Amino acid sequence: MKYIKDLGEGSKIQGIYFCKSKTMTETKNGKPYENVILQDKTGVLDSKVWEPYSPAIGEYESGDYIEVTGDVIVYSNALQAKLYRIRKCDEYEYDPADYMPVSKKNIDEMYTELLALADTVQEVHLKALLDGFFRNDDFAGSFRNASAAKTIHHGFIGGLLEHSLSVAKLCSNMCENYSILNRDLLITAALLHDVGKIKEIAPFPENDYTDDGQLLGHIYLGAQMVGEKASEIVDFPAELSRELQHCILAHHGELEYGSPKKPALIEALALSMADNLDAKIETFTEQLENNDRKGWLGYCKFLDSNIRRT
Repeated sequence: MKYIKDLGEGSKIQGIYFCKSKTMTETKNGKPYENVILQDKTGVLDSKVWEPYSPAIGEYESGDYIEVTGDVIVYSNALQAKLYRIRKCDEYEYDPADYMPVSKKNIDEMYTELLALADTVQEVHLKALLDGFFRNDDFAGSFRNASAAKTIHHGFIGGLLEHSLSVAKLCSNMCENYSILNRDLLITAALLHDVGKIKEIAPFPENDYTDDGQLLGHIYLGAQMVGEKASEIVDFPAELSRELQHCILAHHGELEYGSPKKPALIEALALSMADNLDAKIETFTEQLENNDRKGWLGYCKFLDSNIRRT
């Protein structure tokens, strides 16, 4: 079996993969076919079954581990597999650890670094708020293993932790350069800005949007979670709670990017910049890692640009 990251145009795909999703649809001419997303720990691969009723296509569903045979092509500047043989596998045939993407960084070390950064917050109410989240064992277990995205940046186990820590470190550096920033507010907002993703995206192996995620989204959910936790802390200043929730509500920067509010506080502006920088750098990094070509790699819709390897 080849890992997905090692497949290229013209490759033969043959091995066991996790079936992340399977949907039946039709061509413009009414011919049925299946859209299948294959997954291993290195990424996902869009796949098609053009002859779903062929004897070589066995019974399988989303969430199954399947042995596949097919060809890898390039379609719309992205790799795609044409599958012509599928068999559902038994449990003894695979190791789930090979199929769930995990952060390349040590999760324990990242969480220790996050707690150390949270401990630098001096304002007593914000410190209590951070402790209420990150020193709660149930929350910590969910946060450490959560993904930060379904498909784009940090879409792996530990991705939410890695992204949140990276954004908070960027914000800490900003505070050293711009004394006008309220460091306690900004660091707290950075560590908690994507906390709603715990409710927005189901854990692996599903890693798909929940009903709350579809209907409400992580920005609203995060602001709600922070507001509720702040209300449980004695004498938490109402204005401080509003400012923190505003930073979360505005962290995508623009209304068209999903933020219910545009940044009205300088800390909210700084957070949106740090969040965008980390997301874009990770997205670019993942594009480079998933493509072994040299020079121009083609158009990337997530970056809205043709991209090139230096």
